[in-house]
Amino acid sequence: MQRILFALFLLLASPAFAQDRYPSRTVEIVIPFAAGGGTDLIARVLIDRLSESLQQRFVIINRPGASTNIGTAAVANAPADGYTLLLTSISFTANPSLYRKLSYSQKDFAPIALIANSPSILVVPAAYPINSVAELVAHLKAHPGELNYASYGAGSGPHLAAGLLQDITGTTMQHVPYGGGSPATVAVLRGEVQMLLAGSLAVGAQIQSGGVKPLAIASEARTPAFPNLPTFREQGIDYLSGTWFGLLAPAKTPPDIIARLNKEVLAALRSDAVRARIAEQGSDVVGGSPEDFAKFLHDETERLSAVIKRANIHLD
Repeated sequence: MQRILFALFLLLASPAFAQDRYPSRTVEIVIPFAAGGGTDLIARVLIDRLSESLQQRFVIINRPGASTNIGTAAVANAPADGYTLLLTSISFTANPSLYRKLSYSQKDFAPIALIANSPSILVVPAAYPINSVAELVAHLKAHPGELNYASYGAGSGPHLAAGLLQDITGTTMQHVPYGGGSPATVAVLRGEVQMLLAGSLAVGAQIQSGGVKPLAIASEARTPAFPNLPTFREQGIDYLSGTWFGLLAPAKTPPDIIARLNKEVLAALRSDAVRARIAEQGSDVVGGSPEDFAKFLHDETERLSAVIKRANIHLD
């Protein structure tokens, strides 16, 4: 009888017990971009820390395609148990305005933490005979529609950034979408396209090696990672742009798990080693509560809706 009562006690207590033990197996972090881009780099900075602090493996699953909609939908439909997470970027807040119909909604997700922000950097091939934003804009006006620019896909951060730049400068360019940050950067490196506006997490290494040439950073001030790189404003163009990186879980994930993940992510972001690695790439650590991230997502969705409408970017 005592054994039966004890077994019943364990059965009734199992939900709380399971949450106390979270995670008890490998956690997958889905990235809806190709490997090697800025989101991938942010994830790799985090997974070692999370694996150590939570004593379970955290692994990256790249699921690019359809402007991040494939990977995002996969997480929206995953079990809400904390073992499938989404580490995403600006497309999460842009796609509701870019697409008439999505197979998921922002309401299908529970925000965990905003990790970092990264201003856009305009890069061109190293041998390209343009050395300033003024020269680039003059060339674009003299040769409308001839320059090709790369993006991570239709509606991605670089696509929106280039659309906004065209709107501000009254220029036109041809859009060439790629599957993520790494292939888009390689396209500039090889001269397949003439321009990319991307976060320094994606293009920083190629800037340092001289593979691509940076012309400007779309931030309010110069970044310590690239102190010699002038801002757009310094070159006479009032242009600010960038991307963000954040972690989410499927909606209805237990609040205790969300709180635990938020706590561990913030602890990782307070680490000098993690902060240094993110800063080396020209990004700013953010952090904050799930509620802070939820408000950010709401505000960013509204901001991008206005940008998309003004730049006249539409997708099916």
